[in-house]
Amino acid sequence: MEGKEEDVRLGANKFTERQPIGTAAQTQDDGKDYSEPPPAPFFEPGELTSWSFYRAGIAEFVATFLFLYITILTVMGVVKEKTKCPTVGIQGIAWAFGGMIFALVYCTAGISGGHINPAVTFGLFLARKLSLTRAIFYMVMQCLGAICGAGVVKGFMGKTQYGMLGGGANSVAHGYTKGDGLGAEIVGTFVLVYTVFSATDAKRSARDSHVPILAPLPIGFAVFLVHLATIPITGTGINPARSLGAAIIFNKDKGWDDHWIFWVGPFIGAALAALYHVVVIRAIPFKSK
Repeated sequence: MEGKEEDVRLGANKFTERQPIGTAAQTQDDGKDYSEPPPAPFFEPGELTSWSFYRAGIAEFVATFLFLYITILTVMGVVKEKTKCPTVGIQGIAWAFGGMIFALVYCTAGISGGHINPAVTFGLFLARKLSLTRAIFYMVMQCLGAICGAGVVKGFMGKTQYGMLGGGANSVAHGYTKGDGLGAEIVGTFVLVYTVFSATDAKRSARDSHVPILAPLPIGFAVFLVHLATIPITGTGINPARSLGAAIIFNKDKGWDDHWIFWVGPFIGAALAALYHVVVIRAIPFKSK
């Protein structure tokens, strides 16, 4: 019995300091309990000879393919009905987009990081989380996957019906200006990329062991909420690959007239989120000359 009491006493003395929480945790940066990954090189030619590099690109292709297949098929199912009562409606479309991001980020995070979106890749590149080589490769594979995913949906629906239903292509809705659409895409993408940075932050992951496991959940939920807000405005892009894939397969003026908005808006939103993360969240000091 005395031996057990001694073990308990030693165990209690071994871990005397409690894990800080709340604002207390934010002020203890001197004795870091985490290691911040070093900034990625701007250009890394050595990646081109690594199998993991190409495996990550394949993962991005497959994930974006599945993302477009499920989401565009959901949109088609809602649009083809004259009334929304027998369909999942706008809420169901938002759940399809958010749910797929949640599932696909969970599946591919350990392989490629689970970007599935050129805007996310662009934001992470600006924050020095990956090299230019990998960023360009990811974006190409994401766009190819999106085109193939939308193409499979067109094959299922048939060319005529697919064209009549709009092909899931993004466009600015009647009653809104191009400026409205651009603003909606900027803010929506900012919400998404800001959530990605917060959910994958090294400091939070070290202090809260559950963060890496739950990271796909807030990311998917952010996509869901943004879709609820902006589907009536632009159909919700916030993902240039998603917009490009649908526009190419639909291939009509409706899909191309406002297409620039779904590249410029998400990239601006991602850049703002990266800037906010670097300057505010990571609190990198600027040295005055």
